[in-house]
Amino acid sequence: MTEIKEAVRQQYGQAALRASSCCGTSALEGASPITSNLYSDRETGDLPEAAVLTSLGCGNPTALAELKEGETVLDLGSGGGIDVLLSARRVGPSGKAYGLDMTDEMLALARENQKRAGAQNVEFLKGEIERIPLPDSSVDVIISNCVINLSADKDQVLREAFRVLKPGGRFVVSDVVTRGQVPEQLRHGMLLWVGCIAGALEEGEYRSKLKAAGFEGASIEPTRVYRIADAREFLAGKGIDVDAIAREVDGKFMGAFIRAVKPAHPAAALT
Repeated sequence: MTEIKEAVRQQYGQAALRASSCCGTSALEGASPITSNLYSDRETGDLPEAAVLTSLGCGNPTALAELKEGETVLDLGSGGGIDVLLSARRVGPSGKAYGLDMTDEMLALARENQKRAGAQNVEFLKGEIERIPLPDSSVDVIISNCVINLSADKDQVLREAFRVLKPGGRFVVSDVVTRGQVPEQLRHGMLLWVGCIAGALEEGEYRSKLKAAGFEGASIEPTRVYRIADAREFLAGKGIDVDAIAREVDGKFMGAFIRAVKPAHPAAALT
């Protein structure tokens, strides 16, 4: 677990440094079909460019989270802050948007982006998603964008998410999930962990883990199914013979919108 976490920290720290030092180019080393074309120009038009360049997610959870004025939102693995800044707009001055990240470089970049955006109702916290530095029942909505799959202890992440949500609170994340069995060779290698693939849960397993953490009403809605052409582009240079496993990977990975709710009454979580 420590090795995986350190690989993630290094890769995303480098992405933050690239975004801080470049203009008009992606912070990623090459475009990815997973992270591309997730936000509309209307959403990103007046955001700091570095926040957009370090959008390394697989979806747009803020577009579907149905955030309300005055709510408190927490983004797990907030990176350069794009989803936090978008959430802050939606909850308004009476609400609050937290971003949690373990990478110093990303936190520095996110705080600079917050300053440039003039967002007053935003706070970025340093910490790990397995140990959220917020009190019990303090958050209305948890969002995350292709980060939970990077954790080697997803059960602990979901337990922590459940803990900090208020009764009736909503878990609304984008993540990469799998449908059916995936070749074992894709489950190895730090580059693949960092790239969202090897750590992806099977959709049924994701629902089971949410239920075990205490959530109810779990649903998984595919938003982008990755075909063999996407796999060929994404896995290029990672030591995988994509053509040899084409039938096994085609349509198996997908970006998905995952919803669940913390029961409004604590007793409901025990039944």
